[in-house]
Amino acid sequence: MAGVRVVELAGIGPGPFAAMLLGDLGADVVRVDRPNGSPLAQDPVHDLTNRNKRSVLVDLKTPEGVEQVLALVERADLLIEGYRPGVAERLGVGPEACLARNPALVYGRMTGWGQDGPLATTAGHDIDYVALTGVLGMIGPPDGPPSIPANLLGDFAGGSLYLVVGLLAAMHHARATGAGQVVDAAIVDGTAHLATLIWGLLAQGSWHDRRGVNLLDGAAPCYAVYQASDGGHFAVGALEPQFYAEFARLLELPADAPGQYEMNRWPELRALIATRFASRTSAEWRTVFAGSDACVTEVLTLRQAAADPHLVARGTYPTWHGVTQPAPAPRFSATPGALRRPPGQPGADTAEVARDWGVPALDPADRPS
Repeated sequence: MAGVRVVELAGIGPGPFAAMLLGDLGADVVRVDRPNGSPLAQDPVHDLTNRNKRSVLVDLKTPEGVEQVLALVERADLLIEGYRPGVAERLGVGPEACLARNPALVYGRMTGWGQDGPLATTAGHDIDYVALTGVLGMIGPPDGPPSIPANLLGDFAGGSLYLVVGLLAAMHHARATGAGQVVDAAIVDGTAHLATLIWGLLAQGSWHDRRGVNLLDGAAPCYAVYQASDGGHFAVGALEPQFYAEFARLLELPADAPGQYEMNRWPELRALIATRFASRTSAEWRTVFAGSDACVTEVLTLRQAAADPHLVARGTYPTWHGVTQPAPAPRFSATPGALRRPPGQPGADTAEVARDWGVPALDPADRPS
């Protein structure tokens, strides 16, 4: 994406992550930071979602600040904002004002509830959005509360990734026609879309609309997590018969064990598998399943994952500028993503951006005294 210019109006969570992804892929991302920042913001040095970006400091509550952003917009391909509906318009940098200055601009709007609907103007966070879509209700044991998947499923999978797909599709259209547009990326929409397969299974009667009783939500003994004698956990995903046969062989299940898909005997089979796992340590099970097609993987912590031999070989978690972090993804054979700039202090790149983007009014040194 070298040559693509992105303006990011600073926010938290999914908007910054989407802009980071574009930056990882080579786009020139300029983050417009506020003078007072956000109370939820991380220490800028460790806010990895701000890597591969440059920062300018702009006060959007002043006419001068609005004009500075619009001057950047004139030179941009994409814009990302994550305000509540109507806020960007009140500030003077909404879609109408920006598209008037740059008709080919793709204006990306990142929200939880979307730009319209009864909840559009109310507050919320990842947990609220995934709850409303029915997706949070699918995760967890049948006899307990839903399990919270950090803020990854809504904010970043249903939010950031869908925003980036929308921005790229709209940019393709803009380059073909000269016409920009608004991309309304609502986390509720993206999260709902992620569950498309499940909706199909529900329609054909292969999925029950409650958690912990389905093939892929932990009910099936062949698709579950088990604990070793030392407290470590192993994820089992032996769905196909040939993989389950290998799993059963290596686990040394008895010949008279319940069948893989004898649903009426699943509790018995689960207890049997759990007993086998509890008979050995994590190190022993690692040795048993190493290199096999049993679809058994140890459940690692983040720091353990960064040291895993497979992920080390792929360079999945490089340490860069003293901080271990995920590498850019996906991978390209000819134009790979790269870690080019560490997270910077807000406003640290103002003079550089003013020069490179041809917006001298950004640079305090060039403003009239």
